[in-house]
Amino acid sequence: MYKKLTGKEPAEEVLEKAKMIIQEKGLNPVLAIVLVGKNPASEIYVRNKIKKAESIGMKAELHRLPTSINETELLEIVDKLNNDKKISGFIVQMPLPEHINPDKVIESIDPKKDVDGFHPINMGKVFMGIAGEKSLTPATPTGIIKMLDYYKVEIEGKNAVVVGRSNIVGKPVAAMLLNRNATVTTCHSKTKDLEKHTKNADILIVAVGKPGLIKEEMVKEGACVVDVGTTRIGEKLVGDVDFEKVIEKANCSPVPGGVGQLTTSILIKNTVNASF
Repeated sequence: MYKKLTGKEPAEEVLEKAKMIIQEKGLNPVLAIVLVGKNPASEIYVRNKIKKAESIGMKAELHRLPTSINETELLEIVDKLNNDKKISGFIVQMPLPEHINPDKVIESIDPKKDVDGFHPINMGKVFMGIAGEKSLTPATPTGIIKMLDYYKVEIEGKNAVVVGRSNIVGKPVAAMLLNRNATVTTCHSKTKDLEKHTKNADILIVAVGKPGLIKEEMVKEGACVVDVGTTRIGEKLVGDVDFEKVIEKANCSPVPGGVGQLTTSILIKNTVNASF
């Protein structure tokens, strides 16, 4: 039986370090979360973020906005948070209603308060390989790298395959792996013979949102598989990897209970970093 790569332990390590920094430096970080509408999944994510923030002595503010809010009004709220000195960092919870351009909203956030790490300046540091320990890097990709480090997965010189090319996960994690001297292949919906690539991966990161996409026969024996896909089917959250079968052949992270926990912890860490 191979190792189940749970997110709980590395996430707690990140939170403990953030709590220590708050205490040592006497900080009073405040995280603000802007939530537009009543998306059930977003409600759960936001509750979890507030709970985690408060667990280490951080204040969290929730700004609830109606689905009917227009783009100009939302941008005005973002501008107020940019200029509110008591707010260390903030996020605008995605997804947004269709009538609001998410890229425009992300670009309007002050990069120094962008604790999701999505602003082009923060992303640019990742792609240039100049993001440091205090940089506000994208939460989920940073969580993936933290998970690999926690479980002592060697990255340098390994074949890493990333399935998915989103700006939120696929592209930045590919850049982070490249910065750590992996040989990186990015696969996507137009990739021919996906299995040929995935079977060659020492490290396989899957972030598509297509349940059961990665089967046992598509994975190399003894590889490290990180499942980032999340799809809600009824009350159940499922990943992109056939976990029960793949875990018999490779080390694998579950969904839920994997990278998701680290995403929230990295967000909290970023908020602490933004406060000094």
